[in-house]
Amino acid sequence: MTIKRIHSGGEFEPKVGYCRAVVAGGWVHVAGTVGHGTTAVEQCRSALEIIGKALADAGSDFAHVVRVTYMLPDRSEFDACWPMLRDAFGENPPAATMIECGLITPEDRIEIEVTALVPD
Repeated sequence: MTIKRIHSGGEFEPKVGYCRAVVAGGWVHVAGTVGHGTTAVEQCRSALEIIGKALADAGSDFAHVVRVTYMLPDRSEFDACWPMLRDAFGENPPAATMIECGLITPEDRIEIEVTALVPD
């Protein structure tokens, strides 16, 4: 089986030792992604752009995402992100989980991780 690793140039990739996404066995696994900005909404928008690029580099897209996990240090900030998440996934909503937890820096307001199929 061929494994393809996709790097995005994020600052924590070399520090921690991971890549943005891994394509293997017909699946793309996108690492937890925090976007740029100061609010959960700004970071969510940016994270979706980064994830969208990783999916495209893997030969997939948001329509093929089957699983998403949202991690936030304050769950009360999550509902402001819902409209853009609905827009991103459209008519193809994935199974989803939201976890309230600490993130890698105190400035991080949302982290998003997805798993998607790579279409034939």
